[in-house]
Amino acid sequence: MAMLTCQQMTALITDHLEGRMSFIDRVWFHVHAGRCRHCRGYLRQMKLSVAVLAGMPTSRVPDEVMELLLARFEGRNG
Repeated sequence: MAMLTCQQMTALITDHLEGRMSFIDRVWFHVHAGRCRHCRGYLRQMKLSVAVLAGMPTSRVPDEVMELLLARFEGRNG
């Protein structure tokens, strides 16, 4: 793999945060992040989002709420 584009970086962010990148992909990821302030900002934002979401309490979504959300997501008026 050669130097990554910003679009490739955004596609790889999740793999990077979850530790699912090969050594060479990690190297190219860090090379790009070191040169691109926009991608560094996006990476910081994603790390913060993960940290905030990880700190939130978990609770089960009631079945009727889940059904309503799915209906709206699928374009039904449910």
